[in-house]
Amino acid sequence: MRKLNVLLFSAALMAGSLPMAFSVQAEDAPAAPAAAPAPASPASSYEIQEFHADYKPYKIGDIVPDLYRTKPYQIDAWKIRNLPAPEANSHWTYMGGNYVLISDAEGKVLRAMKGEIFYQH
Repeated sequence: MRKLNVLLFSAALMAGSLPMAFSVQAEDAPAAPAAAPAPASPASSYEIQEFHADYKPYKIGDIVPDLYRTKPYQIDAWKIRNLPAPEANSHWTYMGGNYVLISDAEGKVLRAMKGEIFYQH
């Protein structure tokens, strides 16, 4: 298409009549900016699948030690820490600098968030 435009321009120049307006061809036009991806929810950017506590790796589905299931480790003020509401029959606890959602019955890791979520604005 570009060669055709050059040929037409050359022909018009040689004929002595240069058109005053040029149309921009689709391939010559700058590309439209790509649509921005939908912003992720603030909590999802802090979500993690694995973490370490007490020199041991943990992942979703693992069972936490009984210590982290005790009342002193239970986080009741989850809103202040910018954490999502706990699911039914679960609660947030703090392990190795991270917030971990565990099931009440067996202490199974359901979800984990980086500790930095506390400072989210």
